[in-house]
Amino acid sequence: MKQMLKTGVAALALSIAANAAAAEGKLVIYHWFEYMPQELLDKFTAETGIEVTMDTYDSNEAMLASLKAGAIGTYDVAVPGDYMVTIMAGEGLLDTIAEGELQNKGNIAPEWADPSFDPGRKHSIPYQWGSTSFSVNRDVYQGDINTTDILFNPPAELSGKINMLDSQGEVTAMASLHLGMEQCSTDREKLKALNAMLQEAKGHWASFNSDTAKEVLVSGDAAVGQIYDGFGAKAREEGANVEYAFPTQGYVVWMDNVVLLKDAPNRDNALKFLDFLLEPENIAAVSNFARYGAGVKGVSEFLDPALATLPEANPPADAGAGVFIEVCDEQTQAVYDQIWTNLKK
Repeated sequence: MKQMLKTGVAALALSIAANAAAAEGKLVIYHWFEYMPQELLDKFTAETGIEVTMDTYDSNEAMLASLKAGAIGTYDVAVPGDYMVTIMAGEGLLDTIAEGELQNKGNIAPEWADPSFDPGRKHSIPYQWGSTSFSVNRDVYQGDINTTDILFNPPAELSGKINMLDSQGEVTAMASLHLGMEQCSTDREKLKALNAMLQEAKGHWASFNSDTAKEVLVSGDAAVGQIYDGFGAKAREEGANVEYAFPTQGYVVWMDNVVLLKDAPNRDNALKFLDFLLEPENIAAVSNFARYGAGVKGVSEFLDPALATLPEANPPADAGAGVFIEVCDEQTQAVYDQIWTNLKK
């Protein structure tokens, strides 16, 4: 019996050791679609021996819902937008990156080193930054596009030909800009006006879709598409005669970030990946692929020179102000959630 016990314990110890060894060679990423070049993941694997698995989502809200539904403990890192980092930290979904755990933390550009949504970068590193507005097919419409009327009170040529992002934050923030009201309003009359305006505008929209936001512009299935600036640039580079708008009412700006998730099964490997992305040459490869800006110093020499002159990344002098999506208190957010639910019915 003692020998069997010893054998069993030894086998269990070997099994645990084998599983630990296997875990040391893995990294599981939860990421936006079409936002990471496979070649860069291959490079990370070649340099570290770590096998990468990546699942994707199409909105901040979808990612949050999945994690809260039980996916925490499955993934090592995720890539939320600025406001979502605040929400995730408040929900207890993020691990803390201790001082000294990232060798390349000093590579973060000063303007992104201490953001309001993650003071001191305790949970995240910068990934990419850009804007959300909309692109218009110039073969279909030749008028002024630098107004949010294009989305919410469109001319006849564009009615029924508009794709909106399936993203509550981007849609409601743009709607607030259109009405000239604050985000996270608690004014009942303003909220009623917001809901009514969105319901009326919905009659002009053909679809809510984020993962094909570029494709419907390239195919011509949509003449207007709410879109991220990098996707807008890609649509134009793929042959669509589209122009990216900078409305006088304003537009959304954002910073996506790589966060260390709570209960990451491969925490050490996750930190290696964060350090890898803080190398200028590596994050520049993301910018060259996705057509967005990087939040790391020293990337210029590795960037495609065309990025500096992209019309989607250079607002004209008369553009409205760019605004970040704000995080509402729980009670106010519940009202906005209901407005969104009603809109999607």
